[in-house]
Amino acid sequence: MYDVTIIGAGPAGISAAIYVKRANLNVLVLYFGESNLEQASKIDNYYGFADGISGEDLFKNGIKQAQNLGVEVKELEVLGIEPVGETFNVKTENENFETKTVIIATGNRKLKPNIKGIEEFEGKGISYCAICDAFFYRNKNVAVIGNGKFAVNEATELSHVASKITILTNGLKKPECEFEVNTNIINAIKGENRVTEVEFEDGSKMQIDGVFIALGEAGASDFAKTLGIMQEGDNIKINEKMETNVPGIYACGNITGGLLQVCKAVYEGAEAGLSAVNYVRAK
Repeated sequence: MYDVTIIGAGPAGISAAIYVKRANLNVLVLYFGESNLEQASKIDNYYGFADGISGEDLFKNGIKQAQNLGVEVKELEVLGIEPVGETFNVKTENENFETKTVIIATGNRKLKPNIKGIEEFEGKGISYCAICDAFFYRNKNVAVIGNGKFAVNEATELSHVASKITILTNGLKKPECEFEVNTNIINAIKGENRVTEVEFEDGSKMQIDGVFIALGEAGASDFAKTLGIMQEGDNIKINEKMETNVPGIYACGNITGGLLQVCKAVYEGAEAGLSAVNYVRAK
C-alpha cells in the first residue's frame, strides 16, 4: 500500500514526489513513453540555468534527484485508476498498485485521430471512455481505434457488455490480443443521427454501433472521465490546493491548463504533494 502514487515523471510529478518523500511518506511514481518536456531541444527561461538546458536533461535530472531521495520510480504504462473503498487501485499491464491518494501529472496528451466524422459524432456513437459508456452498448457491435495496450484494455472492458468488438489500427501494426483486428486505413466514420458504419480507404465498409477512441496511452482526461473528475474542456478542474472534486485525487502541471511552463508545473507539483501529505496524515 502506497501513501501517494503519482502518474507522470515530469516537473510536476517529480516535484510532488520530492515533497511527499521529504514528509516521510511512501510514494510511487509511474511514467511511460516520451514526454513533451523531453522533446524540447533547449529551455532557457527556467531559473538557475544560465546557459539553458535541454528538456531531456531536465527530465532525466528530475528523476535522478527523486531516486536519490529514495523515491520509487517505475516505467510502466498506467491503464486505469479504480476506486476501492477509501483507496485506489492503479492498474498497469502486469501489476496493480494500491494507494491512499493519486496525483495525476501526465500532462494533457489526449489524442484524436484525423478521421472525417469523429468530431461530428462525438456523443453520438463516438466515445473516449469504455468504463463510462460501455453500458450503452449492451449486445452491440463496437470498434476501438488504436493499436496499443490502452486500446486492448478498452476492448477488454467492452467485452463484458458488447456482443462483438473489433480493434481498428488505422493502418498501424496489429497488437497482440484475442480480439478481431482490422488494419485497414479508415477513410471516414459515417451515419445519420448516430454512427452506423466505418468506411475504409480500400472501399470496404463495416457496420458498427459505436466507436471508442483509444490512441497511444491512457491520459489524464481518460482517468478523469473514469473517476468522475470534473473538467473544463480538456483540463482537470482543481482548487488552490490542487484538489479535484474526488477526495484523494489531485492534479498538477499542464493538465490543469493555464501557463504551460516548467515553473508553473514545479509549483503545482509541490502544492499537490503537500496537499496529499495532509490528506494522508488526517486519515
